[in-house]
Amino acid sequence: MRAKKYLWSILCVYFCYLTHGIQAIILSQNNVNFAKQWGGFNMADPQSAAYAAGLAAVSTAVAWTGFGKFVSVWIGGEISDHVGRKKLMIGGAALYILCFLGFLFTKSALVASVCGFVSGVATSGFWDASGYPAVQEAYPAAPGSALIGIKFFVSVSGMIYPFMVVHNANSGNWKLNVIIPLVMSVVCLVLAIIAPFAYDDQKKASEGKKDKSDNAVQAAMLVKPNKFIVFLVMFYAFLCMAIMYGAQQYTKAFGLSVCGLSEIQAAGMTSIYTIGSICAVLFWAFMMAKLKWNPLKVVLIDSICTAVALAGVLFIHQVAIIYIAIAMLGFFAAGGALQTGLAVVQLFNPGPKGGRNTGIYYTFMGAASYLIPVVAAQLTKSSGEASAVYSLMIMLLVFAILLF
Repeated sequence: MRAKKYLWSILCVYFCYLTHGIQAIILSQNNVNFAKQWGGFNMADPQSAAYAAGLAAVSTAVAWTGFGKFVSVWIGGEISDHVGRKKLMIGGAALYILCFLGFLFTKSALVASVCGFVSGVATSGFWDASGYPAVQEAYPAAPGSALIGIKFFVSVSGMIYPFMVVHNANSGNWKLNVIIPLVMSVVCLVLAIIAPFAYDDQKKASEGKKDKSDNAVQAAMLVKPNKFIVFLVMFYAFLCMAIMYGAQQYTKAFGLSVCGLSEIQAAGMTSIYTIGSICAVLFWAFMMAKLKWNPLKVVLIDSICTAVALAGVLFIHQVAIIYIAIAMLGFFAAGGALQTGLAVVQLFNPGPKGGRNTGIYYTFMGAASYLIPVVAAQLTKSSGEASAVYSLMIMLLVFAILLF
């Protein structure tokens, strides 16, 4: 019954993450056009210093997105527990609108980096902190399924958007690639305003009605997790996010500069990666919900197969093999591995879903999403795009081994 009552909040969160799926890759998918607009870089010759500088400028904006996530998710979780989910969902949508407006109209790489930072804060400090617990609270009968549904909608937009980019670029309307998520952000804002949220309703109903048993429950939720477990969780979140984010952002560039693929073939790599992640969401949801697989078992399998997939991408430059390896990478690295890791967090450290546990986890994810584009930018400046993305993929393989 609760799922029906709070259907609008579930729809709101899912549509917000459908929009986020575009925001997560919009800079890398439109990097040449953004470089031309933001800094006036000459992007005619992929081998030129100007071309490398333009890509580095876009990677800097991507890095600031990760930094925004890193600095905001911890405090966002705490605020979400105190003020409720609705206010943060509304705030995140408003910041997304500002972010996309900035990307669309600015001619300054500095302003673009500020917009990237804002989008990172909106994603983790606002939406992650409120959206993740909101869907679990709206559908308590199967909170794991509700949670992994977020990954499904992120993956859907990640699968469709790269082809939209190519189509709009070929038709001379590349700015539609920014206008579409801008309009979607407005829809997110409207949905967040009209949707009821379970946590907010419960919080309002319980004000002034706390008793000793309530205080005992709250005290139990505030118990600090085991320090060794916290370390492992942090390290896992960092490594897993680094692999997923690096593959998501630089798969297309790897296909173009290292594997010699065409523009449409390289865009296909991103979409195949996303299709793999969608298949994984459905598969692992079944394995954990119906067959009762322990999330730790799933995490171990994901880690092993991620390393195998990265090795295939790096060392076998045949189109068919690359596509198979990319599909595997999407399945095992991006198919809910982060969400399953969060389930492991809750398994060992029960507590407030919107705050401390999620905050710890996503803070270190944010650190990884900041580090990867910074490394990519520096490597591109020093050695060119082809060498940079190849070195980055080697680093991701090392991370996968560490993950295992």
